[in-house]
Amino acid sequence: MSESSTLGIRTVLHPVTDLAAAKAVYTALLGVPPTADSEYYVGYDAEGQHIGLVPQGGPQRMDSPVAYWHVPDIEAKLAEVTAAGATLKEAARDVGGGRLVASFTDPDGNVLGLVQDK
Repeated sequence: MSESSTLGIRTVLHPVTDLAAAKAVYTALLGVPPTADSEYYVGYDAEGQHIGLVPQGGPQRMDSPVAYWHVPDIEAKLAEVTAAGATLKEAARDVGGGRLVASFTDPDGNVLGLVQDK
């Protein structure tokens, strides 16, 4: 039984090699303009999900898309998943506005992310 719940997958980040080209494709796919648009990140909010484009995989060096599960208590969820056999990849850190993010790998090496908002 889970000690802490999740609020579902609400964020998916995609590493991209050409931000301008990716932005054109994702804008066409999602049918909405970006809500965040800079040289280091382009983000979209569409139908309750946040889709982000991260040039060159960003500082976390993503090499494939990462789904981020939103949780009310990131430290509790990290403790729970690592006790169950996950491996911490990136400890919780504040990325601005009180938003905390972290990532871990499952036993097969798949990267999963967690997000906690204020």
